[in-house]
Amino acid sequence: MKLALIAPPMVVGLLLAACGEEPALPQQDTFGPKPKLAEPNRQIIPTVKIAPATGWPAGGKPLAAEGLAVGAFAAELNHPRWLYVLPNGDALVAETNKPPDSGGRSGLAAWIMGRVMARAGAGVPSANRITLLRDDNHDGVAETRTVFLAELNSPFGMALVGDNFYVANTDAVVRYPYKPGQTEIRESGVKIADLPSLPFNHHWTKNIIASPDGAKLYATVGSNSNVAENGMDAEQNRAAILEIDLATGVTRLFASGFRNPNGLAWEPRSGTLWTVVNERDEIGNDLVPDYLTSVKDGGFYGWPYSYFGQHVDERIEPPRPDLVAQAIVPDYALGAHTASLGLTFSSGTLLPERLRDGVFVGQHGSWNRDPPSGY
Repeated sequence: MKLALIAPPMVVGLLLAACGEEPALPQQDTFGPKPKLAEPNRQIIPTVKIAPATGWPAGGKPLAAEGLAVGAFAAELNHPRWLYVLPNGDALVAETNKPPDSGGRSGLAAWIMGRVMARAGAGVPSANRITLLRDDNHDGVAETRTVFLAELNSPFGMALVGDNFYVANTDAVVRYPYKPGQTEIRESGVKIADLPSLPFNHHWTKNIIASPDGAKLYATVGSNSNVAENGMDAEQNRAAILEIDLATGVTRLFASGFRNPNGLAWEPRSGTLWTVVNERDEIGNDLVPDYLTSVKDGGFYGWPYSYFGQHVDERIEPPRPDLVAQAIVPDYALGAHTASLGLTFSSGTLLPERLRDGVFVGQHGSWNRDPPSGY
C-alpha cells in the first residue's frame, strides 16, 4: 500500500518560542512503520510555533504532485473543517468551530492555546452549519451553494445511509431524512445517540462513518486532555472509537487508547476499519508521532499510559503496566506534531497509476514543534 501526505501550503510565522529546542531526529525518521523515537523532553513551558492563517496569493495556488492539478472549488467559507461527498457528487462542508466554554485548560496553557488558535484563524465563533456545494457544469467550480443544515452544535462528521443523513454534533449523533438531489433539509433531526461532551469538551470534533452494511455508525471521540491531567473520570468513553447501533441507539466502546482519532475509512480489500490519530504534546519536537492504523475490535492503543506500543509516558500517575502491556503498536507513523486528520483509500482510473492502491492522508500542521511540520 502506498501512502500520500497532503500538506496545505501556509506561510509559516512565529507566535511564541518558549524553551527553544532543536529536533533530535531528521523529520523523515518520525515517519513509517518503525519510526525512531527520541528521548522524551518534558517541558514546563512548551515549544510553540504555528503557521498563521493566510489565503492564496493573487493568481497563485498550491503546488500539486506530478500528474495532478489543484484549483479553488469554493471560497469564502466560514472556518470549514470537514467534507463529505454525496453519491450525486454534491460536496457538503461542515462550517464549524469549538463550542463555547469547551474548557479543559486553564492558566498559562489556556492563554497560550488562545493565542495559537487566533493566529491560526481558529479564534472565531462556530457557524454551526453544513453548506452544500454543487458543480452543475462539471468544470471544477461550485456554481450552486446553499445552506444544507443550520442551527447545529459544532457539527463535524457526516454520513448518508439509505435515505437517512447523520450528523455528528459535538454532543450527539442526529438523524435527518434525505432525498437524492435536495439542496437543503428543513425537517427537525432525531437524536440517535449521545456523544461525550461533559464535564467539558477539550477535543470537540466528532467524526462518523457507517458500517458497510449500514447497520452501525462508528464515531471518533478525542480525549478531554493532553495526557489525562484532568483525571480519568473526565475520559469516560473518550480517546476512543465508539460503535452505535442505528436500530437501537445502543453505544459500545469499540476500541480505545487513541488520544484524538479523526479520519475514518474502510480498507477496500480487507474491509478493516482504519483511522488517523493526533498524538500527545509537550515532551519534545520529535514526540509523539501522529499515526495511521488499522483498528481492532476491543483493541487498546496506549493513551495515556504509553505511546507507540510500550513506550511509557512517565507523566501519568498512577501508572498502568497492565494496560501498557496490551497496547497495540500503530501501523504507520505520520510524523510528530503534523496534526494528521483525514484519510481516504485511493482507487479508480482517474488517478495516475503510481497513486492508486494507497491511502491519502491530509495533514493540518500542529503547534508544538520548531520548525513546524505537517503544513
